Amino acid sequence: MDLRVALIGYGTGGSVFHAPLISSVNGLHLAAVVTSNPGRQAAVQERYPEAEVLDSADRLWGNASAYDLVVVTAPNRQHVPLAREALTSGLPVVVDKPVAASAADARSLAALSAVRGLPVIPFHNRRWDGDFRTVRDLIGREVLGGVTRFESRFERWRPQVKDSWKESTDPRDAGGILYDLGPHLIDQAIHLFGRPTQVYAEIDVRRADAQSADDVFVALAHAHGVRSHLWMSAVASELAPRFRVLGERAAYVVDGLDGQEDALRAGKTPLDPGWGATDPEYYGRLGTPGDERIQQTELGAYQDFYAGVARTVRGEAPPPVPLNDAILGLEIIEAALRSSADGQVVEMVLPAQ
Repeated sequence: MDLRVALIGYGTGGSVFHAPLISSVNGLHLAAVVTSNPGRQAAVQERYPEAEVLDSADRLWGNASAYDLVVVTAPNRQHVPLAREALTSGLPVVVDKPVAASAADARSLAALSAVRGLPVIPFHNRRWDGDFRTVRDLIGREVLGGVTRFESRFERWRPQVKDSWKESTDPRDAGGILYDLGPHLIDQAIHLFGRPTQVYAEIDVRRADAQSADDVFVALAHAHGVRSHLWMSAVASELAPRFRVLGERAAYVVDGLDGQEDALRAGKTPLDPGWGATDPEYYGRLGTPGDERIQQTELGAYQDFYAGVARTVRGEAPPPVPLNDAILGLEIIEAALRSSADGQVVEMVLPAQ
């Protein structure tokens, strides 16, 4: 029997990412969508006529036995309250990034998850980007030799400030680009190299009308000498490589962004032919100066996240992304904020055993 999924939120996250991916995975059924916006309600009814449209999450909790999984993709300040409601209603939950506005809130959610015996799964879909899967494969096969530096960027040219809660400076909103794009970049770095020992950051507000951070650099020092250099910007008038991974034997460099987001925005899904494939002209380069070759990009596979979620809910496998990784990511973000404010490197203390 298919797992019945209730999706809370039908903005960009719900309509572009979660709903199409859920509907593309065998064993999952989009049973309900919660949105109070009339236009979004109509959009749900048109694209997913079998899904019930609910105008309030309270209606969801009042009929919790009708569902097997809740997905939270509401504004950031609602993530923890909605996830707690799901857990107390007896439902496992997927939470969009960032899971919480603070590491402390995320840890409280982990504690409730443990008490209820139900998983909280962070939606860190960028682990299934084709270019990142290529990086992970090259590192895993030691094609590059020992990695010395991992450079990763999400850069955009968006000089005009949008009217959005993402521009808020209220800490409860977790606004600004460090909380928006930072979770992706940081999660990829710790997925490859583990917990950093040090964090250094430069956090700036560049646009005249902006109040929240829109141009950020974060440096992580990992064990064995690996350093991750992470850039996120809304004011990049020239885009640098998406990844530049330097190893003792070779480097891998790739430009552009994984195409799955654009495909989803265009109405495509993983059920369409050629899903996740990168055009050969955007393949990366592998080698050393004067001795490079084209490296084919792995297929992107966002649907694999939800296939993993289904296995977790059925008790067949651990979560595809551990909640502790998202908590660590928030600890790194908070260390980055302290580093930028003080102009100092922040030591990452190991958690108490």
